[in-house]
Amino acid sequence: MGSRRIEFVIAENPPKRLDKAVSRDVPEEASLSRTRLARLIEEGALTVDGAVVQDPKAKIAEGAQIFIQVEEAEDSHIGPEDIPLEIVHEDEDLIVINKPAGMVVHPAPGSPSGTLVNALLHHFGGNLSGVGGVKRPGIVHRIDKETSGLLVVAKSDAAHQGLAAQFEKHTVERYYQAVCYGVPDGNDPRLRGVKGASFEPGNILKLTTQLARHKTDRQRQAVLFQGGRHAVTRARIVESFGTPPSLALIECWLETGRTHQIRVHMAHAGHGLIGDPTYGGRRKLAAKALSEAGQTAVQAFPRQALHAAVLGFDHPVTGEALRFEAPLPPDMAGLLDALRQ
Repeated sequence: MGSRRIEFVIAENPPKRLDKAVSRDVPEEASLSRTRLARLIEEGALTVDGAVVQDPKAKIAEGAQIFIQVEEAEDSHIGPEDIPLEIVHEDEDLIVINKPAGMVVHPAPGSPSGTLVNALLHHFGGNLSGVGGVKRPGIVHRIDKETSGLLVVAKSDAAHQGLAAQFEKHTVERYYQAVCYGVPDGNDPRLRGVKGASFEPGNILKLTTQLARHKTDRQRQAVLFQGGRHAVTRARIVESFGTPPSLALIECWLETGRTHQIRVHMAHAGHGLIGDPTYGGRRKLAAKALSEAGQTAVQAFPRQALHAAVLGFDHPVTGEALRFEAPLPPDMAGLLDALRQ
């Protein structure tokens, strides 16, 4: 594994915290994002006037000499695999993929192969941004294994930095389509009593909570109101199904992008997604609520009914505004057909 050494001096009037001052003054050509810098500080890769400092909040003074030792991403042991990809857009810096349900984004202990990263390494002959590290080259954001839809991947380090900054500032446009139990309507008194739930004009449900890993089940996220990470989801009804209405197609959009955010927020509101194995997407519906075809389709739906339908961002190199849409995959389209019967 190669490494490079970056040196610079803290300029005048620095922010009080080390991480903020370093982020402000690190040379642009070093291509180090704020998140990467914070990680390097915690790993002991940074010295201030010759002494290793691992506290991102440490005080810092003008004129301090900074050295950072950056280990370069080694050649990944992840093998390229010839897996077909649905490419929505591709240029020199990035690629936008419509990911099928069932595909993991990057290798992890339970899924060492067959991932989007394996497929991309084959597609590019191994050439992806190294900023994400060995296991996640090019990956700027991800969607869950069983969620379908749009994902942008960085091919160059400059694109990786630019896209990561947009995700960090929450300026990326992301709309999802989902099918949930119940109908999240502002006229429902139960929903108005759910902590963290409110309604905005146009019958838009807004869910504002903190999210953190569940204390006992490490595969789940939990809703909190202290600690954890701030999370905001909005949802509106597109169509409702059943007599009386007992299911809805909803459009959700994210102000923040946390793990399982839509799934855990909708479950917290009492409107869990159909087919969601982790957050209780198996409910008994009243026998006459739906047609037989509708009931069967709901019970048999094999995954969370969630699709990343719209992705919009500014091109990190050219600045051009880009916006992509992916139609519902056949399984979700078939589910809606059955519900409309």
